[in-house]
Amino acid sequence: MNSDALILALAERLGLIVAGAFLLLTITPIHKMRLRQGPSWRSTLLQILFFGAAGILGTYGGNLVSQSVANLRAMAVITGGLFGGPVVGIASGLIAGGHRILIDIGGFSAVPCGMATMIEGAAAGLLTLYLKERSVDWRWAAGLALGGETLHMGMVLVLSHSFTEAVELVRIIAAPMILLNALGAATFVQVINVVFRYRARQDSVQAQEILDIANSTASHLRSGLTAESAMATARIIHSRVAVGAVAITGEADVLAHIGVGDDHHLPGRPIVTKATRTVLETGQPMFLSNKAGIGCGHRDCPFASAIIVPLTKGGSVVGTLKFYGTASKSLDLLLFELAKGLGNLFSTQLELENIQITERMLAHAEIRRLQAQINPHFLFNSLNTIISFCRTSPEKARTLLQDLSSYLRKSLEASRGFVPLSEELDQIRCYLAIEQARFGERIRIDFDVQDGCESWPIPPLIIQPLVENSVRHGILAHENGGEIRVQVRKQDGHLHVEVKDDGVGMDQNQVDRLFAKTRLDSRSGGIGVRNCFQRLEQIFGPAYLPSVVSAPGQGTRIDFMLPMPARV
Repeated sequence: MNSDALILALAERLGLIVAGAFLLLTITPIHKMRLRQGPSWRSTLLQILFFGAAGILGTYGGNLVSQSVANLRAMAVITGGLFGGPVVGIASGLIAGGHRILIDIGGFSAVPCGMATMIEGAAAGLLTLYLKERSVDWRWAAGLALGGETLHMGMVLVLSHSFTEAVELVRIIAAPMILLNALGAATFVQVINVVFRYRARQDSVQAQEILDIANSTASHLRSGLTAESAMATARIIHSRVAVGAVAITGEADVLAHIGVGDDHHLPGRPIVTKATRTVLETGQPMFLSNKAGIGCGHRDCPFASAIIVPLTKGGSVVGTLKFYGTASKSLDLLLFELAKGLGNLFSTQLELENIQITERMLAHAEIRRLQAQINPHFLFNSLNTIISFCRTSPEKARTLLQDLSSYLRKSLEASRGFVPLSEELDQIRCYLAIEQARFGERIRIDFDVQDGCESWPIPPLIIQPLVENSVRHGILAHENGGEIRVQVRKQDGHLHVEVKDDGVGMDQNQVDRLFAKTRLDSRSGGIGVRNCFQRLEQIFGPAYLPSVVSAPGQGTRIDFMLPMPARV
């Protein structure tokens, strides 16, 4: 066989090998393999096997020439080294090169051919340490193959058993192998680059589609998995994804169904498909490609395929998201991945539902609480009072200014965690000192704190707003003012707190409004008190809600319990 005929034969085998690699990378799970250095040992092992097998195939796809083989091994191991780095390059070179030696033990050119393949794989892998990501380029692949196969020919001349036979062999195979391996390596690298760029674009489009749907549905799912939120979510998905129908279920009932089949897959009805019940039980997503697998007993059900993914919350399956395919709108693996991505995002949204509600409530409460505590009118009146004392009693003005500074600082630092009871009492004393400077004897205060309670950790600003409410809406409504009593006791392993005044009191409607679950940005009265009540319930639970005893003209008493520090 002359060189021209050998070039044509190797070119034909090159085309077959590249086409086979392209098919493997596009229609088998190999396309999910990340061809990069060091993603994981499993991926590295897969790369070694893939490129090592491609190198062996390059040997068997070669042509026998003068008791040797004109082959395409180099293009496989060089590509492996450039994509996978030194480990993959060296290992795949050892596999392909070692195979070449073992199938022709004692052959006059077996050792130099096998060693050349090992050197080429190692060189490609080691080159990536210098070039990094720039190594995955067809020009480097072609250059390495040109140099590697030139070295290969030199090693055949030097290391073969018969120099005369080696010269004749090189005369025939040198040009075809150098040319075709360079072309093959460049083509192989480009094919892999194209496949993975396409895959990356697919992933990007899918991720963008998932995020767009998630953004559109987030406002609905904030309220939890209800019939209303499920229906709105299903409509959005159905309008953006080409499927026959979209359904969302709870644990027992169909919550929403948009699309064909809505004559018997009815919202509000029990789940009828066996496959859905299986996913609810196992928590594993399913891709069903036939009507029998879906398990719908309706005779005229149009569904030919289905994708069912679980929706979870708190580690338990609470529902499912379903895509249905028909004869005209079939389902595929891309839609399966899309459904799983949406299912994961929806599950996260449901998981965060309680946290979001808590954070939203606490955020509103914190804002309103700060507004209530640092009331501009209070600050203005306090400064006016201090200014007036500057003329008549500078020492008193200085003390009040310190009290105001301490009060404001603690109010602004109220987002901290628990604080000792003593800090809360100091906050109350600072507030009352300023108010007593304004209203004199109209405000009287009595602290009755049992010894040993001062270090008890409590939420910040949980008592002060109650005292402020007694001042503003209780005793100051009387011409002669009144008295506020703050009593703190240890009782049954809890801290018992009572705030009592002899002010104007409240009727039952006013008391009920203190417990109403109204928005915290309401302009109605009692913001500070309701703030405290809601925070106590949120932190410790409904059992720790305060009790309020009040009647018009008979004052008000608010008392509540705080659990032991070890239970906080």
